[in-house]
Amino acid sequence: MSDVKIKPLADRVLVEPMEAEEKTASGIYIPDTAKEKPQKGTVVALGSGTKDVTMEVSKGDVVLYGKYAGTEINIDGKDYLMMKQSDILAVV
Repeated sequence: MSDVKIKPLADRVLVEPMEAEEKTASGIYIPDTAKEKPQKGTVVALGSGTKDVTMEVSKGDVVLYGKYAGTEINIDGKDYLMMKQSDILAVV
């Protein structure tokens, strides 16, 4: 897990997406052009919430999020997603 020097505000969460699958369950390798965008990642930073929203996730949680959730950002050469806590579907 990364040690990122960024602090999300309010109810936002910074997620490090997990790598896309390299091969299928049957052992067929997937080319880069056909890989699905991952929908699972690790929470690396989170805001303190708002008076209406209590933060339910914690740093280090593995979460599932919507396919088009969040805004892609690049910090020190690594890709992350910044999203609202409400974009997170579940903690795994």
